[in-house]
Amino acid sequence: MMINIPIADIMTKKIIALNRKDDLETAEMLFKKHKIRHIPVVHEDSIIGMLSYTDLLRISFADAFNEDEDEVDTVVYNMFTIEQVMAKNLVSVSSDTPIREVAQLLAKKEFHALPVVDEGKLVGIITTTDLINYMIKFL
Repeated sequence: MMINIPIADIMTKKIIALNRKDDLETAEMLFKKHKIRHIPVVHEDSIIGMLSYTDLLRISFADAFNEDEDEVDTVVYNMFTIEQVMAKNLVSVSSDTPIREVAQLLAKKEFHALPVVDEGKLVGIITTTDLINYMIKFL
């Protein structure tokens, strides 16, 4: 296994992103449609935050109700904006950061995803799933 190759070799380059003006219903739809757990929030080409599926679960009362979960989510989602729910103080890596360094950062900070930013522009996302899939190739 090569641990010093750049993260660009394994990161997700096809970015599913949200705009800060999108609503939380759109975010939930993207999470489910693409089977992902983290979505960068962008303004033009710059990342301004990261929204996780867990962030949505934290504000949703759907688990507390057995009746008409979709309606409950809609009411709750209309109470918040993406900017209110997303993580704002992001740690990012560049595309030339070695895999080992990214893995250490994810483990130390207990993150599950990091935006990959080159010269202020979002160019990808690296997740623990990307790292696991890379490691599986060598098992």
